[in-house]
Amino acid sequence: MLSDTARPVIEATLPLVGSRIGEITPLFYQKMFAAHPELLNGTFSRANQANGTQRQALAGAIAAFASHLVNNPGTLPEAVLSRIAHKHTSLGITEDQYQIVYKYLFEAIVEDLGEAVTPEVAAAWTEVYWLMADALIKIEKGLYARQANDKMWMPWKIVEKTPASPTTMTFVFEPADDTPVTPGEPGQFVSVRIPVADGLLQARQYTLSADAESTERRVITTKFNDGGEVSPIMHEKFQVGDVVELSNPYGDVTLDDGDGPLVLATAGIGCTPAASILRALATNGSGREVLALHADRSLDTWALSGQMLGDVQKIDGASLKVWLEKPELAAVGAGAAGAETHEGFMNLADVDLPENANVYLCGPLPFMQKVRSQAIAKGIPATRIHYEVFGPDLWLASQN
Repeated sequence: MLSDTARPVIEATLPLVGSRIGEITPLFYQKMFAAHPELLNGTFSRANQANGTQRQALAGAIAAFASHLVNNPGTLPEAVLSRIAHKHTSLGITEDQYQIVYKYLFEAIVEDLGEAVTPEVAAAWTEVYWLMADALIKIEKGLYARQANDKMWMPWKIVEKTPASPTTMTFVFEPADDTPVTPGEPGQFVSVRIPVADGLLQARQYTLSADAESTERRVITTKFNDGGEVSPIMHEKFQVGDVVELSNPYGDVTLDDGDGPLVLATAGIGCTPAASILRALATNGSGREVLALHADRSLDTWALSGQMLGDVQKIDGASLKVWLEKPELAAVGAGAAGAETHEGFMNLADVDLPENANVYLCGPLPFMQKVRSQAIAKGIPATRIHYEVFGPDLWLASQN
């Protein structure tokens, strides 16, 4: 918790720092990468730096953490910290890197705010930073310790490469050496690290889209990003037999251990965690009540449609509703497979949500924010609504 000395200082300066954090973070990254360009080689995403999403995510996390300390003395935002820690460990973030971040972040704060950063202000915000950093370091050490190995990157061979839709591809990997394999959980992701056009290593996270608990294979489904650095190489150049570096599985938005009802609401390529959860339920002969909801442009663009439709049919208590922006005769196929189809965008107004359901969201941020609000309006407690974000978590940034 914040000290009695720091709390009033943070409370007084939070509006100023919060208003300037959007300018401070680009300056911070500029300084840090100038001094440590190696951090762009396999750790930080160059694409997320270019489009600004990483900066927005960091700004949002800092502001949210400081606000929580002021408004909720004696507690930490556990859910936020867990989400950040899982992303960090999937990229191999180490304890010593927090000192690097501290140095250049505070140089940027002082440069931007100037004389407003008195010794008292600097001491208070240093306390905030290390409260957050120490909490993350503790969680991350625990996550690393759970793994079946002590390696960050391991070689996996591509054994299958299959189109999942016109713009998505499913890759199946098998271990390429004898490194012990950590089984994943439905909903978790792995990082894929590859050299891009100029030789720089870049890593991206992809959800395990099937067989997450296997120790013999990894299955991911990726969307082609026109103009991206990683997905075009994976889709156009990777071939069966190629060996790729994968991380251990991480992610805290996973299938719960209970037997209560589930609602899986997804859009676009966000269907991958739901597909993984449905596959696990079907494989394990689950009888849980499951309501799967998916929104897409058309049936043809819905990645993993066959897998999801097939697994829903195998789960006694499962049903599926689909919203298509461009419905066509192909939608009859979904109806024949047991899916209820609708035209337009997903809307929960006329959907009967099971009581006491846990709701899982994945898709574009505006989609998740809208569906979360609709679920809350229908009586689902916010604590039962879980979400997964591809890339930096901008939900935090949008709340500050």
